[in-house]
Amino acid sequence: MTSSLTTVAYLGATILFILSLGGLSNPETSRRGNLYGIVGMTIAVLATVLGPRVTAAGIPWIVAAMVAGGAIGLYAARAVQMTQMPELVAIMHSLVGLAACLVGFASYVDTSIAFTGAEKTIHEIEIYVGILIGAVTFSGSVIAFGKLSGKIGGKPMLLPGRHWLNLIGLLVVIWYGRQFVMAPSIEAGMPPLIVMTVIALLFGIHMVMAIGGADMPVVVSMLNSYSGWAAAATGFMLSNDLLIVVGALVGSSGAILSYIMCRAMNRNFISVIAGGFGTGGGAPAAASGAQPAGEVSPVSAAETAELLRESKNVIIVPGYGMAVAQAQHTVFEITKHLREKGVNVRFGIHPVAGRMPGHMNVLLAEAKVPYDIVLEMDEINEDFPDTDVAMVIGANDIVNPAAQDDPTSPIAGMPVLEVWKAKTSIVMKRSMASGYAGVDNPLFYKDNNRMLFGDAKKMLDEVLVALKA
Repeated sequence: MTSSLTTVAYLGATILFILSLGGLSNPETSRRGNLYGIVGMTIAVLATVLGPRVTAAGIPWIVAAMVAGGAIGLYAARAVQMTQMPELVAIMHSLVGLAACLVGFASYVDTSIAFTGAEKTIHEIEIYVGILIGAVTFSGSVIAFGKLSGKIGGKPMLLPGRHWLNLIGLLVVIWYGRQFVMAPSIEAGMPPLIVMTVIALLFGIHMVMAIGGADMPVVVSMLNSYSGWAAAATGFMLSNDLLIVVGALVGSSGAILSYIMCRAMNRNFISVIAGGFGTGGGAPAAASGAQPAGEVSPVSAAETAELLRESKNVIIVPGYGMAVAQAQHTVFEITKHLREKGVNVRFGIHPVAGRMPGHMNVLLAEAKVPYDIVLEMDEINEDFPDTDVAMVIGANDIVNPAAQDDPTSPIAGMPVLEVWKAKTSIVMKRSMASGYAGVDNPLFYKDNNRMLFGDAKKMLDEVLVALKA
């Protein structure tokens, strides 16, 4: 394939990637968006492998690597449960960062292309920055995987003088960057490059360890952005226009998503990076402000079914507990039954529900819940006063009234779904433990709230049986 034909293929792939991002912005067009992305990536890979920069001797190695990687990806896609998708996304981000590091070191020791003068300096800066971003992405994503999978606690690790440590690390990286660019040979430039890589790896660990459980959805979107910039940096190192464009698309879209997520939590991006709030996920914790007073009112599955049966308007608010219990299919069956009886059932989705952006939307789509009854928080919040039953399934922090009522609460100012304004709210939980942010929830003690304790899947099965009886 000639270089001109490769360029045309890259242009077509870029257009498909842009269309893919556009399609993924809406649940109804997401399948088409995925298809555009698959076709675009297929064109990009074929154009690269068959392009003029790959020799015939290298093709068998590339094909072998593609087969191995494809087999691993196919296995992961089939074996990983929907509840494990956040962990899978985090570990995939780490692979992008690792690839950027390896490509950077390979580009530096490659002597097949000789750079001189300003061109050499620019190329070395590209290598240095690419490895820096890649190393931060790699180690940060590994820690995020550990937190999301429960292997590492959700409580933020806030070291004394952590901001000074970050500043010192940044100054050292800049100083070694100067040493690296001025190095007269590869042997002389390798030590500064290795030192910078170690500091970047430590910074990635420190950065994500300092972020609390409640901020993990922001972390996932932030690492998505980092992986995009790492890919763009790899494109500069390899002089590959497609990698630069695609990396910039992923990086910028991830940054925008991070901004949206921060707004949804009333947090600014810098404060998240500086250290989030929260204790270990699900651990009982006392809020810093006024403590809830009163007793909770338990409700049975049969009583819940009766409340739903007598309702005209129902709003269901899913959370991570629904994902853990794999209860989305039972939720769909209940929704289907109620709608057949003339009940207006809708879903309220908070932007940070679950452990990653869009987590609840994906679960509901998997259960074939109609897209048109799945609404975002801003679209449905004002409808709660006209709602007979607001049913919260495994969510906690996103329905916490302390965000509005208690200015001393760690989540004060965070936009939440106002389920307590419904005639009756029903919260499904295994216990009275706090949510992932480690903040107590006054909703549980309100007069119009009922607590349905137990495994979400088991209790919803009982509700469904009672509804059909």
